[in-house]
Amino acid sequence: MTTLPMFGWLHIARLGLVQACMGAVVVVTTSTLNRIMVVELALPAMLPGFLVGFHYLVQMVRPRMGFGADQGRRCTPWMLGGMSVLALGGFLASLATVWMAHELSQGIALSFFAFMLIGFGVSACGTSLLVLMSKRVAEARRAPAATAVWMMMIVGFAVTAITVGQLLEPYTPERLLEISGALSVLVVVISSLCLWNLEGQVRTSGLAAPLEPQPDKKIGFKKTLHMVWSEPQAKAFTVFVFLSMLAYSSQDLILEPFAGALFGLTPGETTQLSGLHHSGVLCGMLAVALAGSSRVAGRLGSIQSWMVGGCWVSGLAMVGLCLAAVGGPPWPLKPNVVLLGIANGSFSIAAIATMMRLATAGGDQHAGTRMGLWGASQAIAFGLGGLLGTAASDLAHHVLADQGSAYAFVFGFEVAMFVLAAACAIWVGRYDRKVTESTHIPLVVGHRKELSHEY
Repeated sequence: MTTLPMFGWLHIARLGLVQACMGAVVVVTTSTLNRIMVVELALPAMLPGFLVGFHYLVQMVRPRMGFGADQGRRCTPWMLGGMSVLALGGFLASLATVWMAHELSQGIALSFFAFMLIGFGVSACGTSLLVLMSKRVAEARRAPAATAVWMMMIVGFAVTAITVGQLLEPYTPERLLEISGALSVLVVVISSLCLWNLEGQVRTSGLAAPLEPQPDKKIGFKKTLHMVWSEPQAKAFTVFVFLSMLAYSSQDLILEPFAGALFGLTPGETTQLSGLHHSGVLCGMLAVALAGSSRVAGRLGSIQSWMVGGCWVSGLAMVGLCLAAVGGPPWPLKPNVVLLGIANGSFSIAAIATMMRLATAGGDQHAGTRMGLWGASQAIAFGLGGLLGTAASDLAHHVLADQGSAYAFVFGFEVAMFVLAAACAIWVGRYDRKVTESTHIPLVVGHRKELSHEY
């Protein structure tokens, strides 16, 4: 029998650096290249929007990536391979952007290929990283560990955006390629150092032995995915992830236009408003990390209650934005946005901690497939969220012919999504109670199978 030692904080920090490297590549492709296409190249804003949406679409392969990690039993090759593909895609995306200035059609074709690689790389590296955390991080540390890793990713976003922005002044295509190439090499080197011997060795019968692949040739990917989807709790959590992330991402692209159109805020002020929202998200993450730590031991509420409550409060904050859309400037917009950020951060980190727990709830052999299924659900929701949020806003403006009513309609849609997500989170928790009850069946009924095996 093999036993795996749990990760300490140094191991978690190493995984956080890998996550930060992922964020460093992604932020350049989704922000810096976006701006260059629209401003320097005077291309339609729809083009980078389609490219970002395409990279989310590609992430539907996450379940297959997770299944591959399950078959190999090791996550390191998938993380390092995914990071290498992501780095290559990031550099090719910069090359395609430069190429568009000379050969537009060929540059666009290369950019779609590059963003396909980015989607594959994020899927392989991100899914396997979460699988490894679910297997090797103790339950008492999962919420703080998730917060630490995601905070490091946010730091990677910020540091890369600021550094690349400074190095690109003044902008030249040659400078862009130099910076992008150096960044791609740097993230692969850092990730390789962080992942070196991270999974280590397992101990079999008291002796150290390398962890070797043990592929299960009897069950293919399609059957495995069907088995995971047939698990009631996995299915309920998949629906929760989709609804909550759809609501979360739908407001991302319309919050600043809303504040500018109805409250008269300048571009700088709307950027600060977005910063307040992100600050609230950070506070919500820290609150869940504290609540999930072993020192507090549930005295601030369970992770599941934070997940449900975060969705409810997010819906309540969106109701406030509906009232702001109808009432206008008298409404306290900034406190409302901060409340929304806190609620968003709390339910998202609680969801990640729950995801790590549920991935191994039915055994480690399908942990990667489960994680991939939920990652694909999140990617689809993010891709649809940006599209539906802006499309619904445009449609509402056209039909209602009133800006306030149009934004209230979109925010109302998000309220409904958050309420449904909270109901799904309660649904997920009910299966936990069923499993708990089944484990307390008296031994005299030993002739019956324990219900816990069903979940």
